[in-house]
Amino acid sequence: MAWDTERTKGLLLKAATSEFCARGLAGARIDRIAAEAGVNKERIYQYFGNKNALFDAVIVTALSSLMDEVPIEGSGPEAMADYAGRLFDHHQKDATAPRLLFWEGLERGAEVVGLPKRMANCASKVNSTIAALPGISKEDAGDLLITIVSLCDAAPVLPALDGLMAGDDPGRAERRRAAVVRTVYLAAAALAAEAREATPA
Repeated sequence: MAWDTERTKGLLLKAATSEFCARGLAGARIDRIAAEAGVNKERIYQYFGNKNALFDAVIVTALSSLMDEVPIEGSGPEAMADYAGRLFDHHQKDATAPRLLFWEGLERGAEVVGLPKRMANCASKVNSTIAALPGISKEDAGDLLITIVSLCDAAPVLPALDGLMAGDDPGRAERRRAAVVRTVYLAAAALAAEAREATPA
């Protein structure tokens, strides 16, 4: 029977995602990933090259999926606030992307993997933000997006700090979501107002 290469890659990516989310790049072990996937570890080297390349593939896959799952929809500050709320909800259910990005930042600093694909994804988000808030600059759109990402990614990755700062009552997630949405709405509204004022009559 022919070996199902794509199925095997999928099993390895799933197992590697779990391992990297829990332990980061330095702490992850090829043996554990292979065992979890039920695949000989030599397949990892055959399909991905090494642990670093596998980490690259995991991040690119996770972020590409996120692009499709949480798009920017509509127009105006409300659209950006709605996007922030949906991104927050997504990360509360699945913290894969935030955890991977935090590990990447801690262990790799400014080094970016999957550069062409990720640049294209980021450019698409920036363009969607400009479409939602006509007249704002590319730089302002990028700043707004990184603010949204920072607010939404921090919630599932920094639970201890969140609890210390704001308490851990049962309604905490809802209050945090409301704060994120409100903050993004105000920031987007300010940018939109500045853009209108800068537009010649």
